[in-house]
Amino acid sequence: MTAQKLVAEAIGTAFLLIGVVGSGIMGETLAGGNVAIALLANAIATGCMLYAIITTLGPISGAHFNPAVTLAFLLRGEIAPRLAALYVIVQVAAGIVGVWAAHLMFDLPILQTSQTLHRTGPAQWSSEVIATFGLLFVIFGGLYARAEAVPTLVALYITGAYWYTSSTSFANPAVTIARGFTDTFAGIYPGHILMFILAQILAVGLAHLALTRLFRPHLT
Repeated sequence: MTAQKLVAEAIGTAFLLIGVVGSGIMGETLAGGNVAIALLANAIATGCMLYAIITTLGPISGAHFNPAVTLAFLLRGEIAPRLAALYVIVQVAAGIVGVWAAHLMFDLPILQTSQTLHRTGPAQWSSEVIATFGLLFVIFGGLYARAEAVPTLVALYITGAYWYTSSTSFANPAVTIARGFTDTFAGIYPGHILMFILAQILAVGLAHLALTRLFRPHLT
């Protein structure tokens, strides 16, 4: 059972990064320098991929695909510490593999790091706090109100958050790390990864304090 869950997390996270990076490459190539069109393509493709992988893999692993989500479930006591640690390891490794697969599909050097996309400063860090908090809000709010709607909620939320945050809503430590390994539209300069992850972890703590009170178990 544990192996099945880890395989599901690996496949899902890899496909998430394939969607993020691959659509970024395609969007930038076809947009003719129009960054707004490239970002729109990137956001829509990412949302579509999220809906697909959460719907299909959610019944197996819970469809975390994100160490921040796994940490949030750990704080709630809904996943064992050992399994949570394995999830995070698999998510990070699979995310990098997904980036490499995207490079392979577009005939780019497989091994590369982001050199030009600088994402740093209080505006972007605060964006990551808000984006990650919002992601956890729709996940746990969806589980509280209507669990079958979670794939749609997450897909729509991330599609929108690409546009309303200055960071374009990474909201995921595994995605953040993996995107440091691509010097394409979706990349992030490796020196800026740590602050993004710290902001995402801060959001998990804030969400745990707020959402466990907001979405209390239904009284019977």
